[in-house]
Amino acid sequence: MNKNLVILIFLLATNLSFAQRFDAGLIAGFNGTQVEGDAFKGYHKVGLLAGIFVQTDIAPAISAGVEIKYSQKGSRRNFNPKTNEDQYIMRLGYVEVPVFLAFRTNDKSMIIGGISPGVLIHSREIIGVDDVDDPNKTPFKEFDLQPFAGFQFDFLERMSVDLRFALSVVPVRNKPEATTSYWLNNQFNNVISLALYYRL
Repeated sequence: MNKNLVILIFLLATNLSFAQRFDAGLIAGFNGTQVEGDAFKGYHKVGLLAGIFVQTDIAPAISAGVEIKYSQKGSRRNFNPKTNEDQYIMRLGYVEVPVFLAFRTNDKSMIIGGISPGVLIHSREIIGVDDVDDPNKTPFKEFDLQPFAGFQFDFLERMSVDLRFALSVVPVRNKPEATTSYWLNNQFNNVISLALYYRL
């Protein structure tokens, strides 16, 4: 048999095997976020979420996967005319690479858990109504690490809706107040995300 034909058959077989074992697709959605430790309660900051994913079955009811996505986080307080409190906005943008395991509960749904390392690519902290970045802000850390858990439901053949909760275990930044508590002396991302997953 011709050597080039053997190589071609091998490559085709490898590609078919890969296609049968792996699912890949697109992610689009949004985050509702707050920052633990900034004294503003509630998921008032909305951010975009977009990326790609690859996953494969590793057991009859268990899948493993990895994602690469852009995720906007931060916190927000609107101007309050009654108390005269200034507007405050913290805008953080990360590139994240979540790694997860998914446990299928039935034909259409599964429980997801994993960990998501992220790198900060831009940040902005606005105080007041003039949309001016605070020059005296405490610097943000470049690395974020968030364990997460959630639920995914297949509502179409190729499309799923994904709901997740994530909380950083590495600080967004240090607070200026000095305490002996790791959790009280730092700020942490707290995120609820809702996204559509489309399998190609």
